[in-house]
Order: sequence, then structure tokens, then C-alpha cells
Amino acid sequence: QAQLVESGGGLVQPGGSLRLSCQASGLILRPYAIGWFRQAPGKERKEREGVACMDGGRASTEFYADSVKGRATITRDNGANRIYLQINEMTPNDTGVYYCAVGTTGATAQRVCQWEFGIDYWGTGTTVTVPS
Repeated sequence: QAQLVESGGGLVQPGGSLRLSCQASGLILRPYAIGWFRQAPGKERKEREGVACMDGGRASTEFYADSVKGRATITRDNGANRIYLQINEMTPNDTGVYYCAVGTTGATAQRVCQWEFGIDYWGTGTTVTVPS
């Protein structure tokens, strides 16, 4: 069965950097769109924000939410079936549960992040806290 498992969450001081990993198993990651989503404290799953996404095509087009644009980078290692998220200059607004996701429908990174379009698999999440 396909599974996604996040790791790397924890306490990050304001101004510090975050690096998350997501290990995929039971599927081949290479051709698929990938994304990282964030559920802030007190928010419902419906309010989950698409932080960073990447197309599965050869262009590997990236999309970033305004809240992290210029600070975040999504990458992948297709050979290792892993997804990464780097966020620099963390603020308390970056606090939340981070989920990785994979979509197999060929949707663009923007559609994946903004509409959760075509997402087939979700990780169980990892908690990140930035104190105020």
C-alpha cells in the first residue's frame, strides 16, 4: 500500500530554518506532482494551506504560497522516493502541522497547492512550532 511518512518537525526558533523530509513507499514518485501543506493551530483541515508544490513533469514547475514565497524551497529525490521542504526565516505564523502529499493526475503545481487538485496520497503530518 502507498504510504507517505513525514519527519523533521519540532521546535524552530524565530529566524531559524526548517527542513522536512517525506518518505514515499508503495509508489514510484518520479512522474507525480508533490506538495507540502500546513494546517495552522485552531484551523480545520478545510483551511489547510498549500505551502509548496511541484509538477511531476520534466519542467518540475514550482508553486509557493504567498506566506512562504522567497523563503521556501520544495525539492525531491526521485531515486530515493523522498520529498523535502526547506523554509528559512521562520516566524510564529509558520507554526502548524505539515503534511506531504502526492498527486497522480498530472495537475499543475498551482492547482495542487491552491485547490488540492488530484491529490491521491497524504502523509500523517509532522508538527512544527515556532514560538512567539
